[in-house]
Amino acid sequence: MRSLPYFCRGEVVRGFGRGSKELGIPTANFPDSVVEHLPADISTGIYYGWASVSNGDIYKMVMSIGWNPYYKNTKKSMETHVIHKFKEDFYGQILSVVMVGYIRPERSFDSLEDLIAAINNDIEEAKQKLELPEHLKLREDNFFTTAPGTPSTTNANTTPTQTIMNGH
Repeated sequence: MRSLPYFCRGEVVRGFGRGSKELGIPTANFPDSVVEHLPADISTGIYYGWASVSNGDIYKMVMSIGWNPYYKNTKKSMETHVIHKFKEDFYGQILSVVMVGYIRPERSFDSLEDLIAAINNDIEEAKQKLELPEHLKLREDNFFTTAPGTPSTTNANTTPTQTIMNGH
């Protein structure tokens, strides 16, 4: 995937309401405008990287991009699980993420328990992979300290002084 690392940000919107309630794994959802601007080579599946809410602390994250086959969604989504316990939800705030790697394709599961186990495995894999030096350096990228709304591009092949995001 030539577009990795991929930087994007957008307002956190309400999703399907399953992450916290049904799975016990809260997710932050991007609006359709962010999902629709993904590069063609970012396929559906599970990704890992870094995330920050409203230019706050930077945490490890895993992200599902796709249609969630277990739930048979008809709408493509980008659902980010920030690997951190937040005291309250952050709907309406700006989520900034850098996707640095790919874990696996999306797939369906025989049971809710199997889906939860797979997500927890994805989280553990992300935690380990993000300790690699090439991934740790992206945690310090100026993308996380620049204000939303400044000039942008869509990938990391630009000068370090630019805000890198998907144009939103």
